[in-house]
Amino acid sequence: MKNILKALPALLFLLCSSVVSAATKPIVLDLWPNGAPEKSSDLKDTARVYVYLPDVKHVTGRAVVICPGGGYAMLAMEHEGTDWAEFFTSQGIAAIVLKYRMPHGNRKVPVSDAMEAMRLVRRNAKEWRIDVDQVGIMGSSAGGHLASVVATMGKGNTAPNFQILFYPVITMNPGFTHIGSHDNFLGKDVRKKTEQEYSTDRQVSRVTPRAYILLSDDDHTVLPANGVNYYLACYRHDVPASLHVYPTGGHGWGMKQSFPYHIEMLLDFKAWLNSF
Repeated sequence: MKNILKALPALLFLLCSSVVSAATKPIVLDLWPNGAPEKSSDLKDTARVYVYLPDVKHVTGRAVVICPGGGYAMLAMEHEGTDWAEFFTSQGIAAIVLKYRMPHGNRKVPVSDAMEAMRLVRRNAKEWRIDVDQVGIMGSSAGGHLASVVATMGKGNTAPNFQILFYPVITMNPGFTHIGSHDNFLGKDVRKKTEQEYSTDRQVSRVTPRAYILLSDDDHTVLPANGVNYYLACYRHDVPASLHVYPTGGHGWGMKQSFPYHIEMLLDFKAWLNSF
């Protein structure tokens, strides 16, 4: 009985935080209504954002741009994207899920989409009740790589104030990267200099925003060394960072309740968000 009572708060939190209300309807906007500056080879691939705003009574002014993963070949829009909406909005945080375009070897395509999403949030900050100094970026897997590119290379209105990386692809070093993400993002025939430029653990500096990194020890799709090395780079540059390595779970769990540490992950995550 005692064990059941101890588990009750976590179960109630899970119920309130991980089920997206049917009444939650996003604002859907084309990211480039007048045409994108970086043209994709797939003319039918359109970048969009799905904007979920918290109830006015609970607004904190904070927002997060969410980049789903998919190896830069497709997007896991639900469990790494829209399924997170209720978690954030229930805490007064606006969630902006980004459907970015696939690179097909042209890295500038998704990067320009992610940076424009950051600008879009800040342009609409007053209307959406967002503090321009409280806009973060989040990404999973290849989306984590994209988020870390923005976090380390973004300037001015494109620079996030915090970053959240789920089992991220970080390095473009062929020996440690996720090769599908590498080839789709950079192309197969790429110079080592370019691989180093987009290995984001090499781009961390003292102005890189605080980071929250989550991964599983048994991830055989994206080696845990990716996220660990990013954490170490943050540590070396005095960037506040938190690293959570769960014993099992593999890759790609996102908001899936089948993840063995789903409840613990949500509680850890909420605690971190409330820590600054």
